[in-house]
Amino acid sequence: MTIDVGADGTPTASDGFANASATAADIAPRGFAALFDAITANIEQAIHGKTEAVELAIMCMLAEGHLLVEDVPGVGKTSLAKALSASVDCVWKRVQFTPDLLPTDLVGVSVYQRSSESFRFQAGPLFANIVLADEINRASPKTQSALLEAMEERQVTVDGVSRQLAPPFMVIATQNPVDQEGTYRLPESQLDRFLLRISIGYPGRASEIRMLDDQGSAKVLSGLDPVVSAEEINGMIDAVRTVYVAGALKSYLVDLAEASRHHPGIELGLSPRATLQLAAATRAHAAARGRSYATPDDVKAVGISALAHRIMVRTDRGAALSPEDAVREVFEAVAVPVAR
Repeated sequence: MTIDVGADGTPTASDGFANASATAADIAPRGFAALFDAITANIEQAIHGKTEAVELAIMCMLAEGHLLVEDVPGVGKTSLAKALSASVDCVWKRVQFTPDLLPTDLVGVSVYQRSSESFRFQAGPLFANIVLADEINRASPKTQSALLEAMEERQVTVDGVSRQLAPPFMVIATQNPVDQEGTYRLPESQLDRFLLRISIGYPGRASEIRMLDDQGSAKVLSGLDPVVSAEEINGMIDAVRTVYVAGALKSYLVDLAEASRHHPGIELGLSPRATLQLAAATRAHAAARGRSYATPDDVKAVGISALAHRIMVRTDRGAALSPEDAVREVFEAVAVPVAR
């Protein structure tokens, strides 16, 4: 596949990666790049040496997606979520998921008012801009399902009445993939609603020494102040929506999805929702890099985080293919659109 370019060597608006619209830096009073860097720097006061994970978490929010942070205990999953929430001047709630948590503990409940002889709706913690679902896989499937409507449709229905959730709205869920005793595995339908799944990993030596100097992240987290407003976040989200995705790049995204559905080692390939959300993550990555157009490099940069949790690899052939390796093979199998 080829891309037409103009006389100056830049892709044309019709077929190339770029168009003539304003750059991503023009979309907010302080500028997109300045706002993005401010959020990143604020979070990195608590999360040391994990710039990639921090940036992916911010991109997820700006792409109107939900984030699943999956890693071993003690590496900063909850701290990352709390630092992101503390960096935005908005309403955020934390819910500790346990086996006895009920759906009404999330969405809310109608309470009878004896004085007025009527019911008053008491909103649950889902009525916030950022919701931290800590150890999400420790709640029952019935409770986990209470998140599905909110995550997909940005609304909650209680007693037959649908109530919209105010933007921005983001669910940040954490889970431990090692200790599975007393947990409930997230079904594919719920995993598919997370835009990105990331792991933080162990810190480097210098970062861990810095953590010791800070006496842990709790003290730092309590001192974090918001650096952006909810209105500025909404403005950044609007800017991400305008990032241009060329026709050739759209074909590339569809080709990746098709390749996953025919890969011999993949039992469950990418859904159309996966294609849409990969495009959203691609736009966010391009905007974070100061561009108003997306390229194949943006797709590759978010590919593993956006796709690995959405596929199911085959286990009936004795192969030890991980979802991440399967996604890498899909990328290797699909030709990348190039400029000519």
